[in-house]
Amino acid sequence: MSKADKLGVSASFARAQPVGVSSRRAAIAEATGAPTSGVLPPSEVPIEALAHNPLNLREDLTDLDELAQSLIVRGQLQPLAVATRMAFMEAHPGQTDGLGRAPYVVIDGNRRLAAAQLAGLKTMHIHVNDALAASAADILESALIANVHRVDVAPLDQARAIQELVDVHGSQAQVAKRLGKTPAWVSQRLALLNLTPTLQEKVETGELKVEPARRIGRLPQEEQESAASESINAVNPPRQRTRPAPTVNGVNAVNAAPPAPTPVPTPRITIATDSPETIADALTAHLTPDDLKAVTELLVTRI
Repeated sequence: MSKADKLGVSASFARAQPVGVSSRRAAIAEATGAPTSGVLPPSEVPIEALAHNPLNLREDLTDLDELAQSLIVRGQLQPLAVATRMAFMEAHPGQTDGLGRAPYVVIDGNRRLAAAQLAGLKTMHIHVNDALAASAADILESALIANVHRVDVAPLDQARAIQELVDVHGSQAQVAKRLGKTPAWVSQRLALLNLTPTLQEKVETGELKVEPARRIGRLPQEEQESAASESINAVNPPRQRTRPAPTVNGVNAVNAAPPAPTPVPTPRITIATDSPETIADALTAHLTPDDLKAVTELLVTRI
């Protein structure tokens, strides 16, 4: 028995096989010039054959220069996950703007495609999987799952994508199950969408940190501004004015003994113990990353 027989056929690994073609797909194929069935998908195509996914959760494709340089020096290390134009158009008849006549739509790898275009690459390696374009939810889900652990996805972009999934699946619990996350994880990220537009802008610029912003998003909007100001000032306290040098008989006492330092009050953290999540939010908002790591290690040793 071959290795392929032992593994079986799956949506991720199966090759395209000749199948019946619907009248709608045949019409799309005739209009686009793309093949319908009976043709093994290519593993490398000209870059002009690839279109960006209009439903991509990233609104901004960031840090392209560095990635473009990496593609020039090291080449493409991972193929783009794409769906055929036909499959995309069947699932999204109203989302075809910007596709041009490209026969493939990138589902995962839009940032790499943009960097490759910037680098002037002529071709790209792809993996064709029309199962990714079965429905609007599937495309959004695939894009989100592929990007959820990547640091370059803006938190608000992630929250908007999760909200779209909630709209499709009907509940946060269902979305959490499909993403392999807890309902609390989903709720925390959606809290950003409850922020006022002004505070959302501060999250995008980095003035308001994400962790306290998620906590603040659970508050009534009329209380959010003061809570945000408190959080921002805690992270960036105002500078202290430099005291003038002490004088003796009108002359600066440069060589005089320095005055005793004013004791600095020990900061206190007020924690509402209504749930482990609020405790984690409070610690994250007030501790430095190193201190937070140290506290985490101490807690683990006491379990």
